[in-house]
Amino acid sequence: MKTEQKLHNTILQQDCVAGMAALEPGSVDLAFADPPFNIGYEYDQYDDSLERNQYLEWSREWISGVYDVLKSDGTFWLAIGDEYAAELKLMAQEIGFHCRSWVIWYYTFGVNCKQKFSRSHAHLFYFVKDPSQFTFRGDDLDNRIPSARQLVYNDKRANPTGRLPDDTWIIRPAGVAGEFQPDDNRTWTLRPQDLEACFGSTEDTWYFPRVAGTFKERAGFHGCQMPEQLLGRIIRCCSQEDELVLDPFAGSATTLAAAKKLGRNYLGFELSEDYVERGSSRLEQICRGDALDGSAEPTMSAPGTWAKKTARKTRNTEDVETAAPDASQLQLTYHGVRKAFEASHDGYSVDRVLLDPKLTKAFHKACREHDVIGDPLTWNLLLLQLRQNGQLADIPATKQTEFSWTAADPYLAASEMALQSLLRETDSSHLEEVFCDPELAKQFDERAKSLTPGFKPFQYRWAALMISRQLTAVKERATVLRAAHTKKLGRSLRNIVPLKSGTTLALPNDAAVYAVTCNGKTLYAGETFSLRQRIGRLVTESMAELTGCDCDQLQLRYRIQEQELFGQLAWQKLLAEESESLLNLQIK
Repeated sequence: MKTEQKLHNTILQQDCVAGMAALEPGSVDLAFADPPFNIGYEYDQYDDSLERNQYLEWSREWISGVYDVLKSDGTFWLAIGDEYAAELKLMAQEIGFHCRSWVIWYYTFGVNCKQKFSRSHAHLFYFVKDPSQFTFRGDDLDNRIPSARQLVYNDKRANPTGRLPDDTWIIRPAGVAGEFQPDDNRTWTLRPQDLEACFGSTEDTWYFPRVAGTFKERAGFHGCQMPEQLLGRIIRCCSQEDELVLDPFAGSATTLAAAKKLGRNYLGFELSEDYVERGSSRLEQICRGDALDGSAEPTMSAPGTWAKKTARKTRNTEDVETAAPDASQLQLTYHGVRKAFEASHDGYSVDRVLLDPKLTKAFHKACREHDVIGDPLTWNLLLLQLRQNGQLADIPATKQTEFSWTAADPYLAASEMALQSLLRETDSSHLEEVFCDPELAKQFDERAKSLTPGFKPFQYRWAALMISRQLTAVKERATVLRAAHTKKLGRSLRNIVPLKSGTTLALPNDAAVYAVTCNGKTLYAGETFSLRQRIGRLVTESMAELTGCDCDQLQLRYRIQEQELFGQLAWQKLLAEESESLLNLQIK
């Protein structure tokens, strides 16, 4: 008699073979596995250098486990590298799976090889248990892309619903997208001329386009790790909402995160206690219906196509022409910035380097040592460009930056108010415009400290980034709340006290939604795990000075809210939009 594991919405810390053996047979709708490739990668709790026969024997065990737990109409996707792709494909078929597609996920900027073609792809095998009964939602509009006939040739014969993607996928990896928005995140291409830097002759994915008309050979795009958009495509196509998605090797929980966002139930197995903790924390910060990280397919543009129109428009303008920077000098500068980042990032991400004053200082020092032209602002911006272009993807971020919402709660409001006031005063649009500029970053630090003293500059900065990352998702969550609550949230803030230091001591030490007002105008709307702690740390004189209000006119309105009902800033966003608050971050 099997002991059935908890099936829904968790990561279990245990070996997947034993874990799947404890599941009810036929209980999983979709499984996605990205197992260790047996190439010597250093995992936290796994030896990735098994003897060949041992690795294959282990692979047969876990693939058989997947087969057993899948429903009769279930689907199994396997991601694997070159070394064992052929063996595992045949093995899965021997176990009983039927292969519907052999998808190539193309990427570049991988490990450069001198004696063979550089690896630029991974294999994605699409298996089903029953070749005549399975889920494939090919007609759903979310799973289709526009065709060249639609966007380029304006052909009336084009199917208005578009087409299914090809089986070579070009998807920007999660590590490149980052928090600072990239300019280009397309996940498909219409025509060869739209691939301006793809499919180089030294890579192991070769592309020979049909020679016709104005078609020209083009080359590649970047991808190096499993992004949410790729998992999203698989989950949308091969499962229904509320069905169960299994990942036997949960790792960073990307499969589970995509499943949760797309309204599926999920289950992951993971050996590492550290990975389980981090993955669970990641999932806690996600809500059903949140957008997948990275951009979805654009619907009305293809870069190569519109580049020609842009060029024509530029030639027709009367603007003063500026000479393009010398290509060789620019490449030397990029190279110097990259080397400086390698030497100074200490295993952290680009965002950590740009927001942590100690790492920023080390990065700027390294830029000087590498004789990089420019100044700190220039170096910061060039570093962002390198990241957005995918040219830092092969430099691993081996250290994580982890701040929980609970830990940041005391100074979260100060960070948001400081950032929003600077964005408004400088007419800036994005967080990076503040933190890439050393002078503005210093002003932010001073402003946040004046509002809620006692914390380090990096803590204030990272809290601002945490909020900025959530803006789009929070706006969507607030929309859901607004639809469900017909009465305005502000009407329920019936507890009103003057915002003076003496009164804060009497505030309840509970979670709450609140608003700081002045003469009926909302200055800031917030939600907090501890009202007394949050408001008790707020320097009202600094807030009054920042907003031009009189201290005696500041009031606090609040409503106690059960912490379990908090929606990752959704209540705060709803109240901020409803009251048109002055100091809450806005999407521009």
